[in-house]
Amino acid sequence: VIKCKAAVAWEAGKPLSLEEVEVAPPKAHEVRIKIVATAVCHTDAYTLSGADPEGCFPVILGHEGAGIVESVGEGVTKVKPGDTVIPLYIPQCGECKFCKNPKTNLCQKIRITQGKGVMPDGSSRFTCKGKQIYHFMGTSTFSEYTVVADISVAKIDAAAPLDKVCLLGCGISTGYGAAVNTAKVERGSTCAVFGLGGVGLAVIMGCKIAGASRIIGIDLNKDKYAKAKEFGATECISPQDFKKPIQEALVEMTDGGVDYSFECIGNVGVMRAALEACHKGWGVSVIVGVAAAGQEISTRPFQLVTGRTWKGTAFGGWKSVDSVPKLVTEYMSKKIKVDEFVTHTLPFDKINEAFELMHTGK
Repeated sequence: VIKCKAAVAWEAGKPLSLEEVEVAPPKAHEVRIKIVATAVCHTDAYTLSGADPEGCFPVILGHEGAGIVESVGEGVTKVKPGDTVIPLYIPQCGECKFCKNPKTNLCQKIRITQGKGVMPDGSSRFTCKGKQIYHFMGTSTFSEYTVVADISVAKIDAAAPLDKVCLLGCGISTGYGAAVNTAKVERGSTCAVFGLGGVGLAVIMGCKIAGASRIIGIDLNKDKYAKAKEFGATECISPQDFKKPIQEALVEMTDGGVDYSFECIGNVGVMRAALEACHKGWGVSVIVGVAAAGQEISTRPFQLVTGRTWKGTAFGGWKSVDSVPKLVTEYMSKKIKVDEFVTHTLPFDKINEAFELMHTGK
């Protein structure tokens, strides 16, 4: 058993608490990882807020991490101690019907136990002050050591800087994949990206790499526009600057609507606007943001009858074990940006400050 520091969420709506936790050794088909770097994501904040129907407490959050394999359980063949890895919140077992289908990346092998905050055998590897602590998204990267299923880990280039590539565990991969895998943005097309946080910037990067000729960034926070333009946005607008709904403004600006739109916020009203901003006949809108429990999307069916398509994406459609190492290689060869997404680097004990910076849009 390893004793180490972890940021524990004891209950919903309260700040994380830095505690000493015990991390049990990995059982069969499990891997224990020394986490070197982790990032914070709105999904962590969403669960911490209490809005997540699958949220269990007390829990160790975190799902964007990178580290070194410390030990492996019986039967683990894909990684060994000393390997550099990224934990994966969407695993890839290679055996379920989802993994065998090229149309999806949603491996279901451990989905039920992962959603309940436990390892595939139904138990937890974390304890603190004598209490069992739940796992989160099968990763729990807000701990100096974590245990994950062997199908939830990607071995990556040992030379990769872990404080950067940890972001490929969720946000960057999700946005980039939404553009190149889910929407399949074409050269010369016009795109609109709603929400210019990390995921939105990654969508813009993907649209630019795919050869889009016009990329419109949409956000209420104008402080985000300069960064969006660095990533490839050709212009940025705020819905507050128009007297009419943003979708009507976009339809006017683009001679009938955009070819591709992306909702990167998790707001059902914005999801509708993103669909309705698409061009009649061929426009495609991709939902990337996660809305709160119980919310529903709506539009007039005529929007779809007249040729618009509504899609969703999880982890950008990447088959995780196969794709994450390739994404790291693309970063190392400077095909995709990663360093530019990092705004602050803080010591682990300042993790609550990191959440504050995220909430204020900084």
